[in-house]
Amino acid sequence: MYTWTPPQSLPPWLRDVELQLRMAGDSQILMDHNMEIGVTPAQVRKLPKHMREAQISTERTHLISDPAKKPRQRYVQKDGKCNVHHGNVQETYRYLSDLFTTLVDLRWRLSLFIFTLVYIVNWLFFGFLWWLIALIRGDLVHADEEGWTPCVENLNSFVSAFLFSIETETTIGYGYRVITEKCPEGIILLLVQAILGSIVNAMMVGCMFVKISQPKNRAETLMFSHNAVISVRDNKLCLMFRVGDLRNSHIVEASIRAKLIRSQQTKEGEFIPLNQTDINIGFDTGDDRLFLVSPLIISHEINERSPFWEMTLMQMEKEEFEIVVILEGMVEATGMTCQARSSYLDTEVLWGYRFTPVLSLEKGFYEVDYNNFHDIYETNTPSCSARELAAKLRDGPLLPQLSLLSPDPKTHSTFDRLSDRDPLSPDEDKEERNSGGGETNGSAAALEDPPLADGLPD
Repeated sequence: MYTWTPPQSLPPWLRDVELQLRMAGDSQILMDHNMEIGVTPAQVRKLPKHMREAQISTERTHLISDPAKKPRQRYVQKDGKCNVHHGNVQETYRYLSDLFTTLVDLRWRLSLFIFTLVYIVNWLFFGFLWWLIALIRGDLVHADEEGWTPCVENLNSFVSAFLFSIETETTIGYGYRVITEKCPEGIILLLVQAILGSIVNAMMVGCMFVKISQPKNRAETLMFSHNAVISVRDNKLCLMFRVGDLRNSHIVEASIRAKLIRSQQTKEGEFIPLNQTDINIGFDTGDDRLFLVSPLIISHEINERSPFWEMTLMQMEKEEFEIVVILEGMVEATGMTCQARSSYLDTEVLWGYRFTPVLSLEKGFYEVDYNNFHDIYETNTPSCSARELAAKLRDGPLLPQLSLLSPDPKTHSTFDRLSDRDPLSPDEDKEERNSGGGETNGSAAALEDPPLADGLPD
């Protein structure tokens, strides 16, 4: 390795820079040589901060280094659970005013614990009273004497009193321990235990029955599509999602509604977090009342009263909102009201898609293929807002182009149109070609335009 001396003709600051660059290059050569022969490389002197090579930002590194969009917190989970917790509740006594509902709303492990605890405490309490009566009367001391009539025969300890309490309340009646007629206080206690025991049984068994037969378990077989879609129906933008019922027992009087959840700031500057806006899915026409025998596609027409009226594809990608859908009805088997909920974040609303059909006609019945329940396919949809689409439709010339958005477009050639008309004379034919030929070719050219993808042309 040689020692390099910078020429004296260079400026001092430039000589220092060139010397440092040369030292860095020599150190790299030494490190490579040491790695080849298996020697641990020596510590390399770092270059000054202003001399380090700046990282060149390419499109790929820019995309990787950009932080991902922070996932939004759901207001309602996909399974219908509301993601809201009540904190700092001072008036907790209100829960005790509706004790039955409080017990039903508890988790299963707490419900079973309370169920067992209530019965054990009740048996112990009355067992203690029976033992106390025997102790006061002296049955525990004179039980073995001849001619002594105890209050309860064969009750000589607290354990036997506890067992007698269980037999009395559960009406087991083994026959070994029995109350005698010469114990009025025992007869009164027997009546009290029978009445209170019936109340405890009604409360605990009722809570368990209601908890087991809660209609929210019926909602587990009601399905919502994973995504909501926006596409054109009858030349109108529509927001759609699909619902279905897996059971053969139907939901009676089923109805559905939807809410838009997003933060809003009023003109006066008031900020309203999680403001709820109603989304009309057929309330005025009766389409919100469903006959849910097979999966249905619920459609919301984006019109002047819709919150999506002025929202384009680009604006929707920047918006942050959540659509909550609620399906209600009565369970046919029990007659209890059932409610199923789900939600769609802004990232789960897909623009330019439709749902794949799931219903097919078989021999003697209709078959629903739930494998395609969540499947969607892409379709031609303008990226403009519903307001702009309605304005362009009023102009008239866009109708031939919008016909391409239908699922089964029909195009006709000029020859087909002329063949359907009456034959003309040569002069009339020539006049027709000169006057009307241009309009026919223009319509054909319009029909041959590529599908609309980035909005409608002006």
